[in-house]
Amino acid sequence: MRALTVQPGTPGSLRVEDVPDSEPAAGELLVRGLAVGVCGTDKEIVRGDYGWPPFPGERLILGHESLGRVEQVPSGSSFSTGDLVVGVVRRPDPEPCGACAVDEWDMCRNGRYTERGIKELPGFGSEWWTVPERYAVRVDAGLGLAGVLTEPTSVVAKAWEQVDRVGGRAWFDPRTVLVTGAGPIGLLAAMIGVQRGLDVHVLDRVDDGVKPDLVRDLGATYHHTSVDRVVDRARPDVVIETTGAGSVVFDAIAGTGSYGIVCLTGVSPRGRDLTVDAGALNRSLVLENDAVVGSVNANLRHYQVAAEALAAADRDWLRRLITTTVPLDEAASAFDRPGEDVKVVVTLEDGVV
Repeated sequence: MRALTVQPGTPGSLRVEDVPDSEPAAGELLVRGLAVGVCGTDKEIVRGDYGWPPFPGERLILGHESLGRVEQVPSGSSFSTGDLVVGVVRRPDPEPCGACAVDEWDMCRNGRYTERGIKELPGFGSEWWTVPERYAVRVDAGLGLAGVLTEPTSVVAKAWEQVDRVGGRAWFDPRTVLVTGAGPIGLLAAMIGVQRGLDVHVLDRVDDGVKPDLVRDLGATYHHTSVDRVVDRARPDVVIETTGAGSVVFDAIAGTGSYGIVCLTGVSPRGRDLTVDAGALNRSLVLENDAVVGSVNANLRHYQVAAEALAAADRDWLRRLITTTVPLDEAASAFDRPGEDVKVVVTLEDGVV
């Protein structure tokens, strides 16, 4: 079968090649790959900045944002042939820490977890793949190609769960949310905010193109001004930060309303200095009972919540998030796209829409 592979740590090693066919073990589904999404982590791996191959071996099958169709199920399975499914990315470590032992592997304490297409496990960027039934999630058949958005939606489903849990310290009745960044994570975070009945504001740098239209069609308010102007106007109870841009992060933290909660999902690059009035920031956090929490990855329940959120969303709107599709033979072009794309997807089978 063909697969999209890379040698982690080696720039320019991305290629489509023949690899051994996937053979399901006991309790595993055999899945025909339909598509994989491309995100910043994939680009880091392709650049040679990140990633670990399976042992033994030097090459890693890429792709952690999956979508496939079940072709073979084990006896007594809760899945059926023809189901659309996605695979959970992270798996607990072999000698589980306390978090992994209770299926909270997204909160792994010792770093020995593995991840499909990222860390020591082959990804989903192949014509066929297998997955243990307990790490597969069924998605609504009507989603079609938009089902590939399940993994990024799981990330924001977890972020919203973190907001709820922090807010649960005391009476919590948020009305307004600011999402910083209108990439896939930001737009999907905004989608869930709208589904929750919140007044949603989205901030991004561009003032035209697909992003403003996607936000407005969602029923949210789009901004392309400075963070401080938006927070002065909206006084958000919640901020979901997706950019990782240092100045945006700190301006958002400083600008929430009383008892504000900021959930950071964007990863900032190292080596950039930023001057911050730490005293004023500390004063604001303490005197207003504010909270800042980081959130990354997802476990099984977050995928299930994500699948439900996507099933409840407007299908046409979701499909518009996928701005470019690239066939497997041309997959290299998916990692060198201009900045106006929202989500780039590599299709593994002809005719996926």
